[in-house]
Amino acid sequence: MNVLLALTIATIVIVLVFEYTNGFHDAANIIATVIASRAMTPVQAVLIVGFFEFLGPMLGGTAVANTIGSFVTLDDIAPLKSLTVVLCGLIGAIAWNLLTWWRGIPSSSSHALVGGLVGVIVVSTDASHVAWGYQELLHGHISGVAKVIAALVLSPIVGFGIGFLIHRLMMLALRGAHPSINRDLRRLQFVTSAGLAFSHGANDGQKSMGILTLVLLLGGFIHSFAVPFWVMLACSCAITAGILTGGWQIVRTLGFSIYKIRPLHALDSQLTAAGVIFGASLAGAPVSTTHVVATSIMGIGASERPKAVRWGKAGEIVVTWLITIPGAALMSVACYLAVNALL
Repeated sequence: MNVLLALTIATIVIVLVFEYTNGFHDAANIIATVIASRAMTPVQAVLIVGFFEFLGPMLGGTAVANTIGSFVTLDDIAPLKSLTVVLCGLIGAIAWNLLTWWRGIPSSSSHALVGGLVGVIVVSTDASHVAWGYQELLHGHISGVAKVIAALVLSPIVGFGIGFLIHRLMMLALRGAHPSINRDLRRLQFVTSAGLAFSHGANDGQKSMGILTLVLLLGGFIHSFAVPFWVMLACSCAITAGILTGGWQIVRTLGFSIYKIRPLHALDSQLTAAGVIFGASLAGAPVSTTHVVATSIMGIGASERPKAVRWGKAGEIVVTWLITIPGAALMSVACYLAVNALL
């Protein structure tokens, strides 16, 4: 086996490990409100979410994969170096995911991926190999890192606003309803949580699909950027495996530490997050499920009882969001320097 093939296989494995940690890390984001509102048992939640999570990358298209696969340009670099760079970027993102999972902090896997790749590329080559997209933005076209950052920044704001509005409308519609309505609201969460899981798979699964396809292109195993079916299947399996073994520490943060979740809050949060994430997937915009779910809960709480929202916890999450890109970048750079020292 030659060195290039061995490095390509190693990088593919690391991509799938990242996808696994993505599912592992984000499982709590999807099931937190279901568990907090007691709509499902943990086993029911994981099985239903796992099934629809698997379908997301398979049926959600490739628009996000195309965006992720094109925000870095490494085709003019020798294959061995370009694959090493991608490998170190992924390791940095994985390390950050595991660190924040261990600490029970709902950070963003999307931010970690962008930070890891951009950091190591700037250090190992130069900034020109990152498709920043700022020049295109001046001409009214959004692409590259600008598109990724815009999606990551705007989606939480949209999640907050839609969560606020939907909860107001639902409270108006259910005004005077008998408390037994909670039973129906819990049942409806079987549908909304499935929609959220599908949306998450369609968006987050495509991020690894894009990177894996880029790896195949850099290694010379495909001649154009087109996602093969086996890549979709592999990423679906990896993210689903992560969901089925997900991190429960973050359930406490999202389900209990921001706002007291009842069945209506949970339903509205799932409906909001599913709509925002799936809409972003259709537009090819990678977003953070963590961001959207957390801010939808904040928006719902703000629409009902702003003083009951634990804004201090929200502030902690925001700080984590701000440090994720530089944190993952530093980890990927450290990995690259370590690899160079060993070679």
